[in-house]
Amino acid sequence: MRMFCSFVLAISAASFIPDMAGAATVTVEVRSSDGKPLAGAVVLIDAARKPAGPIKFDYAYEMAQKNITFAPHVLIVPVGSTVTFPNRDKVRHHVYSFSKPKRFDLKLYGKEETRSVVFDKAGVVALGCNIHDAMSGFVLVVDTPYAMQTDANGRAAITGVPAGAASVRIWHPTIRTPDNMLSQPATVSATGYSTTYTIRGR
Repeated sequence: MRMFCSFVLAISAASFIPDMAGAATVTVEVRSSDGKPLAGAVVLIDAARKPAGPIKFDYAYEMAQKNITFAPHVLIVPVGSTVTFPNRDKVRHHVYSFSKPKRFDLKLYGKEETRSVVFDKAGVVALGCNIHDAMSGFVLVVDTPYAMQTDANGRAAITGVPAGAASVRIWHPTIRTPDNMLSQPATVSATGYSTTYTIRGR
């Protein structure tokens, strides 16, 4: 489905799920042009106050090749992360990216072999395989700890976001904007914030 860019209908209303002191939950729903939930969109919150210490997510920074696909299709990692690329297929792969935030080229390697890449700049890194043209994946390198993908209901609920001015960004490969990204300012109250994005298509 093709989607168009210049248009985000943001229906905002307060939502209020109290969290820890001084922080709140931001709930974002993303819908495609036909009004259906858009799963797999990445929601990023840029808060006015940054947390102390390095950003970490509680999962492995791994982009496997399995069944001639990238698994997961989208991987979110903090800036400076080392991402491993294990080959779990019986065939060899040649993983590469021409994306500006990180260009790299992992020459042919086979089953049970692993390569790694350090992602040292924020942005979207599109992946491909020189042997299997149909393979497509993305590494989203972020400088915020408030990032997650929407679920099957097109919903993401991010906890612990500091109250105050913020920016909500939405990324999905079908969004027709520079970097496939939409952005909108927001104000997160002490009790939370909620918004819905509907992406108008054509």
